[in-house]
Amino acid sequence: MQALINAGGKGTRMGACGIEKPMQAIGGRPVVKRVVDALMGSRSIDRVLVSVSDNTLETERYLKSICVETIMTSGEDFVEDLHDSFRVLGGRFVLTCPSDLPFISTEEIDRFVAAFDPKRMESLIAIVDKAAYERLDIKPSYTRDYYGSNWVVSGVSIMDRERTLRGEYLQESFYETDCREFAVNVNTQEELDQARRIVDAPARAPGPAAGA
Repeated sequence: MQALINAGGKGTRMGACGIEKPMQAIGGRPVVKRVVDALMGSRSIDRVLVSVSDNTLETERYLKSICVETIMTSGEDFVEDLHDSFRVLGGRFVLTCPSDLPFISTEEIDRFVAAFDPKRMESLIAIVDKAAYERLDIKPSYTRDYYGSNWVVSGVSIMDRERTLRGEYLQESFYETDCREFAVNVNTQEELDQARRIVDAPARAPGPAAGA
């Protein structure tokens, strides 16, 4: 399976801090590099493409310097950028991931892909139990109600590339988890500070993940 990392957004919630959001360092590595490493290490992923834009030219230069494949998109319209990237990628299904998940791991990516059944699923979306954010002392930007409980969309998904390019609706399936690998992102300065505190804290075992 091929994978797309989205790193072309404006990052407006991070504020004017002089560093593009994908290039914010956590544990000594830019957050986008942490995501790239996790996906490239996966036995399930055979190609990684990162979408960038004029909003993230520093990120583009950095990725090219470490020989990571990029595609230039507008950075203005998510759907248009997704389609531009999907036209470059191949295969029927593509894993998509935001560039702001600093703790996403190869192991969790492999578990997520293993839960996807292409014979009965058109898409698979990783959703995180709101309780996981409470344990991490993080306030999610928004929640969605599934089965009477509050969940947060992580941004990690598997999509039917061919049907997406044709503009067809994809039936959603959900991968439920409460592990921090999917929960922690860095959209704001507060979330960035929290991610850095987690890195600096004593090591602990990751939370469990559950299939859809």
